[in-house]
Amino acid sequence: MHEFSLVQGLMEQLTKLAAEHEAKRILRVHVEIGRFSGVVADSFSFGFTALAPLAPLTRDAKLVIMSPTLQYGCRVCDQRTVKTGDAQPEHCPCCGSQDFFSLGDDDIILQQVEME
Repeated sequence: MHEFSLVQGLMEQLTKLAAEHEAKRILRVHVEIGRFSGVVADSFSFGFTALAPLAPLTRDAKLVIMSPTLQYGCRVCDQRTVKTGDAQPEHCPCCGSQDFFSLGDDDIILQQVEME
């Protein structure tokens, strides 16, 4: 389960951020997990639930996992097309091409940290 090692990395990042901002506690952590990132959100959440209570800094932290809206770009004209379903567009609304690439769907991004 590589999600556990990802959560360990997140905990290290949270520790550094808290030190930079002289925070005593992390209250809430917002993480965006792309659909094609290879990360199972439930496993990531489980890892966070297991590791957060071990450190005083993150003992009471809550994890919020967000899934970004699918977005595609046209390889021909670089038009960005937002989709809310799971399928890519049939054709580009700008040039009619059917040659697309996904945007940001394979990322794991720490979006926001609430601390005091």
